[in-house]
Amino acid sequence: MSKQQDVLDSDEIILECRNLCVSYYTRAGEIPAVVDFNLTLRAGECVGLVGESGCGKTTVAMAIMQYLGQNGAIVGGEVIYKGRNLKELSANEIRQLRGNEIAMVYQAPMAALNPSMPMSRQLMEVPLTHEPGITEEGARQRALKILMDVDLPDPERVMRSYAHQLSGGQQQRVVIAMALLAKPSLLLLDEPTTGLDVTVEAGIVSLISDLGKRFNTSIIYVSHNLGLILDTCDRVYVMYSGDVVEVGTVEDVFDRMKHPYTRGLFNCIPLPGVDKNERPLVPIPGQLPLPHERPSGCNFGPRCEHFMSSACN
Repeated sequence: MSKQQDVLDSDEIILECRNLCVSYYTRAGEIPAVVDFNLTLRAGECVGLVGESGCGKTTVAMAIMQYLGQNGAIVGGEVIYKGRNLKELSANEIRQLRGNEIAMVYQAPMAALNPSMPMSRQLMEVPLTHEPGITEEGARQRALKILMDVDLPDPERVMRSYAHQLSGGQQQRVVIAMALLAKPSLLLLDEPTTGLDVTVEAGIVSLISDLGKRFNTSIIYVSHNLGLILDTCDRVYVMYSGDVVEVGTVEDVFDRMKHPYTRGLFNCIPLPGVDKNERPLVPIPGQLPLPHERPSGCNFGPRCEHFMSSACN
């Protein structure tokens, strides 16, 4: 049985985004960042969001976390987590979900770690906050166990260390451990391997794939790297200018892509062992349109070599 078949055997839907629309408000007015985004995520499934910078991937993740800041808002649609509309929950209910049932790992681990606190205090803070009745020693043992689960050698030394005393890969593993401490049902990963060298990156990718299966955690993986999506995800959503242009299993999208934008992304990837003169990299022409300057019809139309004026606009 394939990985995708295993996932589809589970009928439990963890997350649904239904016609989700997200806008940011600036001095220039309302900026529609995400338009009519739809997604379904089952228990234990891993889906990837891919696309150019500025296409709305991180905004979707922030909307799921209900963490859009003062100038961002969900202006349409719903985010349904285990049957509950997150937009209808109180601020206190959202705080109970964050870090407990829904966790997020951000791009830069140093931004998520407090440089003035040892790792032990930062890790123990999660169970002490979210598990009433747990003791300091119980929280410490949980922290040590999760550091071993993310394959960090000498977890006692890591517990005593401050952020600047750890390598980039170790910092990222600590952040992932922190996210997993509360055993969340949903884990959002926003470019978790950005800035890491390729060998460390490969280890983190393998770790994420293994942890998702071990803890039956549903994962949304935001990434520019299609190779990482291939290695970790069951399904992939290709986003362009705040909209999903293609969705399907990893096998379908990678082997039988339908949208010209998806093809353009793959044409930008260097293939190992292929002569660069025989298969030169082909960049996508033009620029991603600003959210408030999207063209009529197909958003990708002005950059598409198959553009037909009578149909595409």
